[in-house]
Amino acid sequence: MTSREELEAQLEAARRQLEELTAKVARNDDIMRRTQLRELRLLQAESLDALVMALTFGLRASFGIEYVSLVICDADHDIRHLMVANGTPPETFPNLVMVESMSGLAPQYIALRQPWLGKYAACDHQLICPHAGEMKSIAVIPLTYRGKLLGSINLCSADPLRFTGDQASDSLAHLGIIASFCVENTINRARLMRSGFTDALTGWNNRRYLTVRLGEELARARRDGSGLVCLMLDIDHFKRVNDRWGHAAGDAVLKELAQRVESQVRASDVAARYGGEEFVILLPDTNIDAAARLAERVRTAIAESPIQLPNGETVTITASIGIAEARPGQDDKDLKTLGDSLIARADVALYAAKSAGRDRVMVEAA
Repeated sequence: MTSREELEAQLEAARRQLEELTAKVARNDDIMRRTQLRELRLLQAESLDALVMALTFGLRASFGIEYVSLVICDADHDIRHLMVANGTPPETFPNLVMVESMSGLAPQYIALRQPWLGKYAACDHQLICPHAGEMKSIAVIPLTYRGKLLGSINLCSADPLRFTGDQASDSLAHLGIIASFCVENTINRARLMRSGFTDALTGWNNRRYLTVRLGEELARARRDGSGLVCLMLDIDHFKRVNDRWGHAAGDAVLKELAQRVESQVRASDVAARYGGEEFVILLPDTNIDAAARLAERVRTAIAESPIQLPNGETVTITASIGIAEARPGQDDKDLKTLGDSLIARADVALYAAKSAGRDRVMVEAA
């Protein structure tokens, strides 16, 4: 017959086992909740910059670790161009590593199909985790599309036991699948949006895109107490090119001019084809003097060498540029009217440049 002491011992053992099971269930519920939450945040990201933030700083906070980096292979610089066009170049994100090839970055990339967990080694991982510092363990989660390695999410911890080779990695593999889908989907969405905002001939932004960004940049200038300068550029005597050599020659001139102008502007500037042979460049956080110097460099770059036409002939072109500035105050609520006024004033300055003899830069009258 079982003694009272034995029964109490069995009950105590059962109680401890129940507490352990309850705690394990609670931990698993917490892990599941945090897993679902981090995946939901990835799926909710509607832009490339929002997704990069969710995949780096968002995952760092979710996992409670010291560092996360995101490696993306961008062989033809397509993703970079999409981010620059959106006003957030890759350099904006210190934990984003853009590469032209995945070869030679880390030993794990040679046959990376499932998450790799193990010891962090600076000699192996510094290229994919450039700002990691003194880390002890790492989880390299592959991002794939149709069997091709597109990049990786790299989770780094100062705890040597946080990521080890004997740990189950099913949840990390699932995270990689979700993240891969989000990266591909967000890039495709950005490409689709970009196609509606792009001038087919020059590859520049179009007038529709300019309208959107003009409002955004004026709002930013109002918030920061800074200015926004507008350059309106028009090719001198462009009609003569079309009349003499045809529209194919005119198209060649427009494409070459766009390339020459683009070589002079900053990534943060907003350049757009306004219509016909007119182009607009928005210069955020720039004063009139700096804008005038940039405009002179643009004017010089356009005129400095002849342009090759499709028939083998060459033509030298010049351009006139008008400059106007807006400094919205906190009381300026109607940014659309302010933007229309800025464009109109730059156009007036452009007309003054044309009237003064063309091939020159004119700042709006004070």
